[in-house]
Amino acid sequence: MHPPPITESAPDPQIRRDHPTGRSLRRRDLLKAGLGAVVAGGATAAAAAPPTAAAAAEIVRLKLGNDLPASHSVNRRLSEAVAAIAAETQGRLVITLFPNNQLGGDPGMLSQLRTGALELATMPGTVLSTLIPATALMGLGFVFTGYDRIWPAIDGAVGDHVRARIEAAGIAPFRAVWDNGFRQITSSTHPIRTPEDLRNFKIRLPMVALWVSMFHALGAAPTSTPLNDAYPALQTRVADGQENPLALINAAKFYEVQRFCSLTNHAWDGFWLLASAKVWGTLPAELRAVMARQFDAAALRQREDNLAAATSLRATLEGRGLVFNGTDPIRFRQVLAGTDFYARARQRFGGEAWDLLERHAGTIG
Repeated sequence: MHPPPITESAPDPQIRRDHPTGRSLRRRDLLKAGLGAVVAGGATAAAAAPPTAAAAAEIVRLKLGNDLPASHSVNRRLSEAVAAIAAETQGRLVITLFPNNQLGGDPGMLSQLRTGALELATMPGTVLSTLIPATALMGLGFVFTGYDRIWPAIDGAVGDHVRARIEAAGIAPFRAVWDNGFRQITSSTHPIRTPEDLRNFKIRLPMVALWVSMFHALGAAPTSTPLNDAYPALQTRVADGQENPLALINAAKFYEVQRFCSLTNHAWDGFWLLASAKVWGTLPAELRAVMARQFDAAALRQREDNLAAATSLRATLEGRGLVFNGTDPIRFRQVLAGTDFYARARQRFGGEAWDLLERHAGTIG
């Protein structure tokens, strides 16, 4: 499951990676992968032609779950990949996509992955960090400023470090990480322009210890809830604000219960596509190869989707009532550096991981 590392500055790298097919893959090879009909969230991919009676007995059926709305770019591209996999395998491999917490929240799906009750799932690295702390490494607050540094890190040595830890936990990660985008803060009470504006600010966060610690260090009052509980928490003023990438702010319709959007770029996170190691090892090699190629190609397209949508998403959300403001991330980073946040993070991730991170992000703290 190892497509090539991709960066924006080098769109067609010639770097070799191990892959279930036994071949080295290049980005242009991935982007040649054919697409079948788009499959709606929760629907099952149909093969291009019905399998024979003999082949029908060998059909492999897998479930793929996540907590994202069906309209999210990840699920749109996953749906295309699922259809392409069914078509390429002539119906031997049928994957059903279950978006929007249909199979439970992230903690439940993570548990199911480890036991083999769920075969596939996408999950943010920071959420996965409840089991595997290293997966939150790329989400360290106010460290990365652009994709020009993120993709070389996650497609290279930093990603290799994290993938090894995921595999050690009994989960098989696909190589290409999907884009969750830079995270911004929305509020129903006041814009967040400076670190001082976060003081005692009731902010809903995912259940990610790293970010809870960061917002505590910035003086906020964080509360952690699952994504499907975020909208009612904002609606009933249990929380005054929340933080998420613009794509999810739009897909989850947070603009209906929020007034301001502050472009803090305070963290980046990616979605890992994961397979249960107990299931992955039982699949025929040729089916694993098709899945790796199609899913990794879809991840690269989804990255491009998010990059292209960045400007239009702001315009869309402004049209829906959100008032935007910019911020100076350096001021927030300076406040964090004046606390023990970065020192504790280095201790948590370890010196090896920290050194790899600083090769791409520069000196931290």
